[in-house]
Amino acid sequence: MYLIVIAWIYVVLMMSVAEATNSTGTVLGALVTFVLYGVAPVLLVVYLMGAPARSKAIKKREAGERARHAASASAAANPSSPPDAGSHASGSAEAVALEASVAPVRKEP
Repeated sequence: MYLIVIAWIYVVLMMSVAEATNSTGTVLGALVTFVLYGVAPVLLVVYLMGAPARSKAIKKREAGERARHAASASAAANPSSPPDAGSHASGSAEAVALEASVAPVRKEP
């Protein structure tokens, strides 16, 4: 696909050079020719041709996220895994709150 894009840009570049060097042509006309015949159609074609690859990448990313979510859900439901895999000793919420010097939140009377 990129070979066709490169070839088309080359052809349009040569058209622009021919227009700029012609006795009745202008540099502005050459720039307009390059943008309207070269850059705009190439960007459109590359975008449209890349749509299937983008949708495959999105589906692959979503499948990976689903697999990671399922793995984490099965790991949480697995009784053989330790309940606290952190480096801190397990304790009550009050002990953790006192250790962090944050008062526990309670309802107002």
